Amino acid sequence: MRTKIIHTATDLFLKLGVRSITMDDIANEMGISKKTIYEHFENKTELIKQCTFSFAESITEDINAVCALNKNPIDEMFEIKNVVLNKLKRVQFSPQFQLQKYYPKINEAVQKMQFEQIITCTINNLKRGISDGFYRKDINPELIARFYFNGITGIRNKEIFPKQDFPASYISNEFLEFYLRGIATSEGISLLHNFIKEKTQDE
Repeated sequence: MRTKIIHTATDLFLKLGVRSITMDDIANEMGISKKTIYEHFENKTELIKQCTFSFAESITEDINAVCALNKNPIDEMFEIKNVVLNKLKRVQFSPQFQLQKYYPKINEAVQKMQFEQIITCTINNLKRGISDGFYRKDINPELIARFYFNGITGIRNKEIFPKQDFPASYISNEFLEFYLRGIATSEGISLLHNFIKEKTQDE
């Protein structure tokens, strides 16, 4: 029951926002009593925390599954981007602003977790790309990974990148190509061109 509550609450929070959804709404959606929810979660804040971390961890699991395929590092970055975009299609209402404003401790904790996971994944990708000859040997993986993290979080800022002008899939593709061109060797650039060409033909 605990897992079902988390799944239902997460869907509602992502669609309508954490502030507008009440425990009564979740209970009604599931056809259970509010008391049942409180048997598993002390209060709404605790439920929001569990939902937030559960959703973030599900994205991490999907990314790890891509990394386990051991694709070349450039293909891997595009595949990770696609996985994240598909996951975020569930999100009809951006919860980040409300988390920052009303639940800052939860927001800070999940941001820290995401930072550590993305940095680790990106550093591994960079080191493998350098070893395989697709990324330049003179780059600093720890620094470049932080550039990448700052970029992918920055492009989600709707004030700077209005959704009507910069759709998520378009801006993600443009940012990733921009990022890869800055670190790729001539061999990596050739691989990137081939990937983009094949993707264009598939479309």
